[in-house]
Formats: sequence, C-alpha cells, structure tokens
Amino acid sequence: MPTKSREQPPPAEREAHQAREMAESFGVDPERYDRARPRYPEALVERIVAASPGRDLLDVGCGTGIEARQFQAAGCTVLGVDPDARMAEFARRTGVEVEVATFEEWDSADRVFDAVVAGQAWHWVNPVAGPAKAARVLRPGGRLAVFGHVFDAPAEVSEAFTEVFRRVAPDAPFNRGTRPAGTALEIYQTMFATAADGIRRAGGFDEPEQWRFDWEQSYTRDQWLDHLPTTGALTRLPPDGLAEVLDHVGAAIDRIGGGFTMPYVTLAATATRTDETPPRSLRGR
Repeated sequence: MPTKSREQPPPAEREAHQAREMAESFGVDPERYDRARPRYPEALVERIVAASPGRDLLDVGCGTGIEARQFQAAGCTVLGVDPDARMAEFARRTGVEVEVATFEEWDSADRVFDAVVAGQAWHWVNPVAGPAKAARVLRPGGRLAVFGHVFDAPAEVSEAFTEVFRRVAPDAPFNRGTRPAGTALEIYQTMFATAADGIRRAGGFDEPEQWRFDWEQSYTRDQWLDHLPTTGALTRLPPDGLAEVLDHVGAAIDRIGGGFTMPYVTLAATATRTDETPPRSLRGR
C-alpha cells in the first residue's frame, strides 16, 4: 500500500488497480523515490522469511528495489516484477533482477517461489486475480505477504499540506470530497481486511492473517520535503505547483522546530499456499 497521511487518502480499493496513470507515475524520479521512501521493519522481513519454506522470493511491484534489497540482505534470492521500466532499470542498477510487466500479465514461465511479497503495491493489483496468480506461482507451503506503511504527519504539517494542495490542485481527486472517513490507521486496516478477503476469495490459501509492526522515524525539514514528491498526490504536479507545496509545508515544519518524529505502523496481510487449486476463472495468465 502507498505511504499515507490524512491529507493523502488512496483511491477507492475497488478502483485502485485500474488507476494505471497514478500507479505508473512514481517512476518520474526513481532516485528520489529510492532515497526518500522509508524501509520496512526488519522484524517484518525476518518473520516472512521464517514463515516461508525456502528463500526464492517474487517481489510484486518491486519499484526501485527497496524491499527486494532487504530480503536479499536476509539471504533470499529475489526476482522483481514492475510495470514501470524506469523503476525497473534503477532496481537493476542496485543488483535486483526485474522483469517489466503488471503482475496480472506477467509470464511466470512455470517458475515457482517460496514467497510472493508486495510492499506499497498490492492495491495496484486486481484484488482477486492477484492472489489467484500468486497461488499459481507459489509452491505448496509458500507464503503470500502484502504490506505497507500508515502514518499521520503532525497536525500543523498536515494542515499546511491540505491548504496548499487545495489551492494548487483543486480538481485533484483528493480535493473533490472523495476521501474515506476515519483515521489513517482505520482506513488502512479496512484496506488490509479487503486484501485478506481477496486472498480468501481467490482460493488456494489458508485463512489469512494480519500482522502489525509499530516503529518511528525522525525527519528533518529537508528529508520530509524530499519524501513528499514521491507520494501519489504529488507525482503528477507541474514543477511550479510542486514548488509551492514544498515551500508552504517547509514553512510549517520550520514553525514546529525544523523537524519531527513520525510514528509509523506497517500492516501486512499474509497467508500460506495450500494444495487447493484456485478456480480457473480467477487464474489469469
């Protein structure tokens, strides 16, 4: 799932996997994306590796290879799949093998894996055809694990973002009254429950589990302003609009002392591949 603050609600879950323009906008600056996006808790990586029958891993929507490199460091052999050739090329330069395709259209060539993972990406995949495809490429006992971060920036920073974003992008979906109700955590808990339900509906897995990891990360003003342009609300803004957003948010951070510590929650939906075969109508390619 994408990183999230209350000023950046995601597209509706039933529509997200169809929003290809946004899904493939993150490669506009892969160097910044890789530098600024947070890593995943080591406890999450270790738990997935320990719960898998081996260390051959497929990373769906691997992007620049952030989680792929973490799994490599844990002793895994990783193949990435990503629809954005710009992100894939960056990941290859960091030592990650990547094939360019959407997961639904990707040709597995009869390869099988011990784990299929997706960090910040599963909502771009069809919620039922995706897990059915994962079941096809997992060996029995293999693990599907999809995960993402939830956060709420400090109130003054969030309010500054909302104010300026409404001004520079009044027609953006985030500004048209479509945002889900609830806190960031409540919204994402619902999204991961939906992901678990998609796994359940696809067949081929045992009962999905949901995992949670709480942690925090400190940001200076410059670090947060480096991160913001990698988020879905801003990847398609023109340069002058982006500059205005960053100036306004930067001034808010200056007012609270030039930095802040962000509490993060990383959520995961995960299940183990059984011997059951998914229904043919859900298998995709």
